[in-house]
Formats: sequence, structure tokens, C-alpha cells
Amino acid sequence: MIYLDYQATTPLAPEAFAAMRPLLESEFANPHSAHKAGRVAAAAIEAARSQVAALLPPGGKVIFTSGATEALNLAIKGSGAATIAYSAIEHAAVIDTAKAAENGASVRELNVSPDGTVDAENIAPAARLTAVMMVNNEIGAIQDVASFAATVQSEGGLLLCDAVQGFGRITIPEGADMIAVSAHKIHGPKGIGVLWVREGIELDAVQHGGGQEQGLRSGTLSPALCAGFGTAAKLAKERMDQDSAHVAGLWDRAMNLFEGWTVNGSLKHRYKGNLNIRRDGLDVGRLMSECRDVMFSAGSACASGSGRPSHVLRAIGLSDAQAKNSVRLGWGRYTTAAELEEAARQINDAAERQLN
Repeated sequence: MIYLDYQATTPLAPEAFAAMRPLLESEFANPHSAHKAGRVAAAAIEAARSQVAALLPPGGKVIFTSGATEALNLAIKGSGAATIAYSAIEHAAVIDTAKAAENGASVRELNVSPDGTVDAENIAPAARLTAVMMVNNEIGAIQDVASFAATVQSEGGLLLCDAVQGFGRITIPEGADMIAVSAHKIHGPKGIGVLWVREGIELDAVQHGGGQEQGLRSGTLSPALCAGFGTAAKLAKERMDQDSAHVAGLWDRAMNLFEGWTVNGSLKHRYKGNLNIRRDGLDVGRLMSECRDVMFSAGSACASGSGRPSHVLRAIGLSDAQAKNSVRLGWGRYTTAAELEEAARQINDAAERQLN
């Protein structure tokens, strides 16, 4: 198997698995219990909290959640914002949550340019809460989050940043008021994420119960998942330059391997572990069937069963047909050049058989 779907999820780092194992086998106590074993488990969570915080801006608190979707729900619903704006290429976790608040909030969608970037002029007039993702999950477009945050805050608003695809891969700029991230996109385990909240911002709890996580997120935390996340974050911080260079090298190679394909999205403002490409007339379903040993995507994994054209590709001006002619390849730390070359050979050969 050749795995090129790093935007959907990443392989679990061996170091993260090793950190999780004792907390599943012997140090399994409830971290909210007052006895010694509970305190040991709680200490593992706090160590992980510090490791994750080291990849986030200073001056905020880290709230563990079940993932970025829950984090975004907490940010949007918990803010109680009466006016919400979001870019047209946000993840469904932002768009659907904002729309679900429409009965009590005014919601506005912000257009993007053909390269997938948000025009700063579209940010004003600011809503009470504006959501702009740091790196798009389908086309890798990088947004000017710090600049947008300054614009939003100058008019008394809050800037929410979905940083899932950028966290641990590129430095998160300061300026956002809330940031959502997820462990399984940086070689950590699935089922754990974080909402970072700037000091001084108050949110209402949207999940009620024991109030375990700073009164905002009820439910027993998993020390094992937290530890895996913390270790993955620590590795990402230590290896960021090395991983970035590796990813950039694979991007340069891919530009040659997929010559003749059209790249969707910006070539300049882009995370280079994401390649979204198309060829007119391509039957992507058939392509994936013929390249069954290569794991790649026809779009966001979260919407892969909908059958609808990608809302991200439509937002940058592609037709339904062009959106359905597109595939997404993603690579990272554990991808080798040989794997990329073999995947490109299989994909190109299968495409040629279709189109010629």
C-alpha cells in the first residue's frame, strides 16, 4: 500500500503509540479521581497539555476535546455570536455549525479568489465571529490569518481559526482569538483535539455534565489519547524544519511527475504536502478502482460519500465536471520519494488508458 491521503489522517508515530501504551495497560485510572493513580493519570494529561500548547501562541488556554469538530462547535456555539461570517472554503464542521445557529444568528459567507485565498476586503464589515481556516484541507491554500484577525478585532469581533491542516506543519501565526486543532493530522491518535482560547475570552459550555475540562467540556478525558497527542506535538515541534524540507522536496518531484495535469488552487500560498489536480474527462471513481494500492482522495474524506461536487472547488470557480475530474494527493513525514514515483506511475498510466 502507498498512502497519499495525509489530509484525511496521518500514520500514528511510533513514539506516540509508545507514550499511550502504559496509560492503556497499567496506568488506566480515571484522571478526575482524587487517589494516587488518578493523580498519575491527571499528570499525564497536564504534561500533554503543555506539549500541545508549545505549538500554539502564548497567552491562551488549551481545552481538550474529542477532536476539531467538537472544538469548532464549542467555539461557534459557545461564543453566542449574533453575527457569524466564514470563508466559502471552510470545513463542514464550521459551515454546518454556523448554519445550525442561523435561527439565532445572522450568517454570511465570504467569497474566495480563484487561487483559494480570502481577499482581505471581504473580511470587513466584520461579524461578531469570523471563521477563516489556516490551511485548506482540499487545496492546501494558506490564509493570512494574522492580518484577518487584526481587521476583525479592530471592529470588535473575534477570529476563529481552523488550524487542523497547518498545526505542527507550519508555524501558527499569532492574532487569532480561538484555534481548533486535531491530533490525528500530526501523527497522533484519532479521537482527541484541542480548542485554544485567548485569555480574557469567555465561552458558554455547550456540553453539560461534570464540567471536567475547565468547566467547558464535560466528560472523562482519556489520558492515553492526550499523551499520544502531546508526544505527537512534541515531535512535530522538534522536526518541523526537517519535515517541511522533506515535504517541499516531494512537492518539487510531484510537479514533474504530474506534468500535464492542472493544479487546483494557489501554487504560491500553499502547503506543499497537498496536491489537488485534475484532467478534463477523467472518471475519478474508475481511476481509484484501477489504482487500488494507492491511497488518495477525490476530495475531503468527511464528504466522500455525498456524491456532490466539492464545495471548495466550486468556490474557486470550477464547474461541477471539473470538480469531479479532480483528485487530491497528500504526503508527509513517512512518505518516500520511491512511493510517490510509483504512485504517479500508476495514476498516470490509468489516466492515460481512460483518456487516450
